[in-house]
Amino acid sequence: MQQHLLGTLWALTLGVLAAGVVAASPPITGRPHNVVVFVAHGLRSELVTPQSAPNLARLSAQGVRFANAHSLFPTLTAVNAAALATGQAPSTHGIFGDRVRIDKLLSDEGSWIPDLDDDPTLLALDDRYAGVLGAATVVSTALKAGFNAALIGQYGPVALQVPSRLRAQTLLIDDRTGHDGGIPVSLALRGRMERSGLSALAPGRADNADAGDVRERGTRSINRGQQTWFSAVTTRAVLPELKSRHAPFLLMYWSRDPGGSQQNQGDSPHSLEPGITGPTALAALRDADRALGELLESLDSLELLASTDIIITADHGFSTVSHQSQTSPSAQRRYKGVMKGDLPPGFLALDLAQSLGLAVHEPDEGYPLVDPYKGQHPDEGSAWLGEDAKAPEVVVAANGGADLIYLPSAKATVWVPKIVESLLAQDYVSGIFLADRFGAVPGTLPLSAVGLGPSRRLPSPDIVVSFRSFTTGCDTVLLCSALVADTSLQTGQGAFGSLSRADTAVYKAAVGPDFKQAYVDFAPSSTADIARTVLALLHLKAFASNAQSRVLSESLQGGSEVSWTRQTVKGPVSAQGLATQLVEQRVGPVRYVTAGGFPGRTVGLPEAEP
Repeated sequence: MQQHLLGTLWALTLGVLAAGVVAASPPITGRPHNVVVFVAHGLRSELVTPQSAPNLARLSAQGVRFANAHSLFPTLTAVNAAALATGQAPSTHGIFGDRVRIDKLLSDEGSWIPDLDDDPTLLALDDRYAGVLGAATVVSTALKAGFNAALIGQYGPVALQVPSRLRAQTLLIDDRTGHDGGIPVSLALRGRMERSGLSALAPGRADNADAGDVRERGTRSINRGQQTWFSAVTTRAVLPELKSRHAPFLLMYWSRDPGGSQQNQGDSPHSLEPGITGPTALAALRDADRALGELLESLDSLELLASTDIIITADHGFSTVSHQSQTSPSAQRRYKGVMKGDLPPGFLALDLAQSLGLAVHEPDEGYPLVDPYKGQHPDEGSAWLGEDAKAPEVVVAANGGADLIYLPSAKATVWVPKIVESLLAQDYVSGIFLADRFGAVPGTLPLSAVGLGPSRRLPSPDIVVSFRSFTTGCDTVLLCSALVADTSLQTGQGAFGSLSRADTAVYKAAVGPDFKQAYVDFAPSSTADIARTVLALLHLKAFASNAQSRVLSESLQGGSEVSWTRQTVKGPVSAQGLATQLVEQRVGPVRYVTAGGFPGRTVGLPEAEP
C-alpha cells in the first residue's frame, strides 16, 4: 500500500531520446582476452582533449567513447568503488558513503563513523560483517574461475575489490604496501620488484597530501612520486608476472590523480575561481594520462596489447567547494580555523542540533561534547546528536556533497518531520531522500527513487541530503560548477557526492578487440555497468539478474543499439514550495540518475517552472 501511495504521488514526464532495440549481449567467442580497468579518480570528461590528455583522447577516438556516463549516488569514491567491484547499488553492496555509521567500534580508540579510504578499516569491517560487501565481486568471481588478478593504486578503493580471504591470490599494490597495516606482497611479485630495482615500500604523497588550512593554501604539487612508483611497479613487475602465468588476467589500476590534486589544490585559496580547474589540477590530469600511456607502452612491448580490452573510467565527477549560506545559524558564529561567515565542517549537524534542541558530540569513543557557542564544531563534520551520547537520537555522517542521516532511536518517526522541516529551511539543501518506510513527505522523495534502500550489512541511512550546486559562469558549465560541501577543505578546493551533474558525470571510454572502433555510445551507462561488462568480456556468468546494472552490449563488437528514455520524477511540494526532483534515464529496468534536487539549486536540473 505504501509503495502504491508513493507511486501515485510521483509525477513522471517521459521523453524518448533514442530509438532502437534493447538487445541481449552479443556472444563473445574464443579464448577470453585480458581486461584492464584504468580508474582515474575524479576525472571530468570536459577536461580531456588532445592537448591536455593525449592518451585518453586517442583511446576515446579509436575505441568507444561513452558520452552519457554516470556515477552512482551518493557520488562518492567508496560507493562507486563498490559498484565497480560488484555491479550493484548501495542497497545491495552496503556501502552508502566514504564515511558511514557502524554498529560496533572496530578498535578501542576508533570512530563510530570511520573513513573507508583505509585498508585496516576495510579489513576490520570485513571481519565484523563477515564480508564488508554484501555481494560477490568481479575479482573474486574471476579468481574462482582460474583467472589471474592484479590491483594497483589508491588504497581503500583497490582493497575493496577483493575479499580479505582472497587477497593472497591477487597481486595487490597500494599506498600501504610495505608499511604497517599494509597488505603483504606475494613472493613472486616481490622478487620481480627487487630485480627491477624497485623499492618494496610505497612512497607517500609528500606535499600533495597537504590540503592546507584557513591560513595556508593547499598543495600546488601533484602526486608525481607515488604515481611514478605505481606505474613502474605495474609495467616492470606486475605485467611481466601476469604474462609469465600464460593465462588471461584482470588488472585494475586506480590512479589517485587527478582527483587527489583537485581536492587539495592551493591554486584558488578562498575563491571559487579558478577553483579545481587551475594549473595543479591540469598538471595532475597530464600525469594520470602519462601513467596510462606507460601502461599502454608496456602492454605493447610485452605483446599483450592486441589481446587486451581496456576500459577507462572515473569513479565520480568533481566540483569546487563553497561554504556559502544566508540561512544557516552555524554560518553566523565564529570558529577557530574557519573564515568569518563561512559554514564550518559539520554545519548540517550543528544546524539540526539547534533546530531539534539536541546536544552535539564527536562520534568517537568518549563522545566529546561539541559546543558551537564556544567556537567548536565537529572535527570531521560527522556527529552524534542527543543528550545521552551513548544512545544518540540522530547520527550525521558528513560526506562532502551529500550527508547521511541515521535515526537509531525508537523515536525515529517523531524526528523525521522535524528534521525535514529544518532541512527545508536551509538554502544549502537541494534534495531530501527518506527511507521508504516513512511514507510520502512533502519536499522529499523516497530513497528508492535514487536506487537506495535497506542493506543487510552496514547500517542503512534513514535520510540522505544532497547539497546545493551552482555555476560560477563559463562556457562549459561542468568545469565551473561549485558545491556547498560539508568538509574541512577550504572554499576553492574540490569535493563531490551530490546530485549535481558535475558530480554524476564521469569520463568513460573503452578500446580493445572486443569493443567497437570509433564509436560514440550515447546511451546512459554507469560505474556499476562496468562490472557486468567485465564479466561478459571474461566469458563469466553474470551476477544474479538485477535492475541495478547491465552489460554495455551496444559498445561490443556485434552489439545492437539500445533504446532509452528520459524522464523527470517529481515529489510532493512542501509548504515552502520546494519539491525534490530527479532527471533520470532508463535502459529497460536499469535507472540512471543524471541530476536531482530542488530546481534552481542543482547544476543539470532545469529551473523551476514559472
